[in-house]
Amino acid sequence: MSPPKPPLSLVGPGTTGPAPPRALGPPGLALWNRVQAEYRILDSGGTEILCLAAQALDRAERLSAAIAADGETVLTRTGIRAHPALRDEIANRALVARLLGKLGIASEPIKSPGRPSSGTGWIPPVT
Repeated sequence: MSPPKPPLSLVGPGTTGPAPPRALGPPGLALWNRVQAEYRILDSGGTEILCLAAQALDRAERLSAAIAADGETVLTRTGIRAHPALRDEIANRALVARLLGKLGIASEPIKSPGRPSSGTGWIPPVT
């Protein structure tokens, strides 16, 4: 069984977090800075997961730019097909979501739908 995770703590505005362990593009660096400003992840495993998420976001944005330049469909000798990079872009965006989920920052508490009950329930008739 793995050791318990330390609780996440919010930090105040204006604090600077650690620099990413590897170079990131503008979208990845923006994600890194937003997450570090809110959660200040300092452990080596957490920083590595966050860096991988930021790199995957950079890759997804580059693929998105290539798809936008080429068009979402391409004409092949067998007909019109989806751009070959679409699948990779979607996979990288899904990886970002999974990695942020591993850090525990991509989920909200589950809220019950509808309004709360009055708490009285069924009252049997008095006989």
